[in-house]
Order: sequence, then structure tokens, then C-alpha cells
Amino acid sequence: MKTAMLRSVGAALRRSAASSTPSTPSHLLRRSCYSTGAHPERKVTILGAAGGIGQPLSLLMKLNPLVSSLSLYDIANTPGVAADVSHINSRAQVAGFAGEEHLGKALEGSDVVVIPAGVPRKPGMTRDDLFNINAGIVKSLCIAISKYCPNALVNMISNPVNSTVPIAAEVFKKAGTYDEKKLFGVTTLDVVRAKTFYAGKANVPVAEVNVPVVGGHAGITILPLFSQATPKANLSDEVITALTKRTQDGGTEVVEAKAGKGSATLSMAYAGAIFADACLKGLNGVPDIVECSFVQSSVTELPFFASKVRLGKNGVEEVLGLGPLSDYEKEGLESLKPELKSSIEKGIKFANQS
Repeated sequence: MKTAMLRSVGAALRRSAASSTPSTPSHLLRRSCYSTGAHPERKVTILGAAGGIGQPLSLLMKLNPLVSSLSLYDIANTPGVAADVSHINSRAQVAGFAGEEHLGKALEGSDVVVIPAGVPRKPGMTRDDLFNINAGIVKSLCIAISKYCPNALVNMISNPVNSTVPIAAEVFKKAGTYDEKKLFGVTTLDVVRAKTFYAGKANVPVAEVNVPVVGGHAGITILPLFSQATPKANLSDEVITALTKRTQDGGTEVVEAKAGKGSATLSMAYAGAIFADACLKGLNGVPDIVECSFVQSSVTELPFFASKVRLGKNGVEEVLGLGPLSDYEKEGLESLKPELKSSIEKGIKFANQS
């Protein structure tokens, strides 16, 4: 029985490795028995690497064969995290940096910078509460990015993403380093949740599911387009409404389930690793890498918006349109715009206060 089970697992990994789906995360699960010769040197820096998201994200990026250098930064405790993951027998060479005086060294030469820094959401906390703490952290980190690695792709995880991405954009504009193609709000967790919840209701294999999620990355600004989900399933309007709400409230669901002991750190780390991997593939010239992300956009009248984005050697190659929407989704789109607009403006105002 044990031999049969091992054969089954091996076959599943081979099928996964052969898949051309851009977001297939099979490499994250493989042991380090790969050849590194075919991959260019790529440095990934994680800012906030000792935190609840940062630690599992550091682990996942250490497992990624596309990463040759992994730089881990936080205000404290980073050397321990770096020492821990550095013992894993995979390609990436790991360095840990603690304290503001070492931030520049952590960032120098980075191809991709992932920012999960800041405080997580706790029961009863609003996105405004998060903003008051995380906005200043993001601003100072982005000032350093503009100085030490202005050409890096920046993956913003720190919440509220609807405001922190505009903050980053304004900081980079002031520094004269802003490139709209290289700044991303990571909304991949919304896609991951939508896929999981849809697969459960549609009774289809989750690995085959794709669901675009557009809008923003908080509450009603999250708009999963279940009308475009594949494989197609005939779900009732009531089920679609429930799936939409659950996707929008996914973060709250985890915060409440952890009863004050944390937020969606593990699933967010997974989603962050998936998006960083897509960015690396794009940089390396892999064709047709498409993920949803919160970027500067002309898809709507709002200056930033999450939709499908084609990634390439310079970051964003193309921001894709919304496609056909159901009446329910059209209504949701109009409903989310005022809140998303307000969050964007809040971030811009904060960045320009000083």
C-alpha cells in the first residue's frame, strides 16, 4: 500500500510539473533536486521577514529554484529566521539583516522586493486602524527602495493595499523613480480563496479552477468574477452571492477563527509566494504569465485597480480588461468604486503630507 501511495504522489507531482498554467505552485513543494544552470541570478528581498507572513514567505521563497539570493530584513529577529531557512538544501543563498541601518544593504541589487511589513489585523480592527500604523512603515521602506534598488519590482502585501500601493507610487514619484509597470498590490489571496470556495461548491478539482478577481483588496472592493470562472458550473444566484461575500470576508473569517491569535498569515504567505514566482517568471522571459494584481490602471476611471495583468521582463506588459460581466458583477463594480476611490485618495494624501 505504501509503495502504491508513493507512486500516486510521484505521478501527481509529475503531472503538476508538466502543467503550463502560470500560477501552478508545484515548484514550491519539490525538493531541491533541480538543476540551477538554466535560471538567471535573481535576488528577492523580503521586508518584514520575521513577522507572521514574513517567516512562512521566507521559507517558500527559499524553496523557489528561480531565487539565487534571498535577502531577509526586519527591525529585529531576522538573523534567526535567516539562519533557520539557510539550512534548507535549495539554491538560494540567504542573508539576514536587522535594524534600519542595514536596510540599504538588504535592498541593494534586488530584482523583486516583497513587503509584508507592518501589523496584522486583529479582531475588531478596521482597515483604518491598520492604515494608521502601516502607512508610515510602508512610506519609509519605499523611500529606501527608491534609493537602493529603484528598478526592482515591488510586491506590496502590507495592508490596506488599496492605500499602501498609492503611498508607494507617490513616494517613488517624489524620488523620480516611479515606474507604473513595477509596482504591484498583491491580491493573489483573493484569487486563491475564490478558487477554493468555487471548487467546493462546483464540485470540481480545485487545481483546474481559475477565477479572476478584480477591484481592490478589502471588503466590498474585492469582486470575484464567478461568471468567468472555469471550469463552468451552473451555480444559483444565491450560491454566487454567498461565494462572493465569503471571498470578500475571507480575512475576517480567519481572524475570528484564530480568536485574537493571528490573521491570515499562512495563506497570505502562500499567495505572496505565488505572485512573486509569477514576477520572476516574467522577468526571466517566460511567456503568457497572467495574474490578477492591483496596479496603476485605465480599466476604470480609478487610477489604481485590480485586474488580470500580463507580466514580462519589465514588470507589467499589459493590463487586461474586465471582460463580460454579469448584471450582479456590474452592480458590484459600481458599488465598490466609491470606497476604493476613497482608499486611494487617503493613501495619496498621506504620502504628500510631508
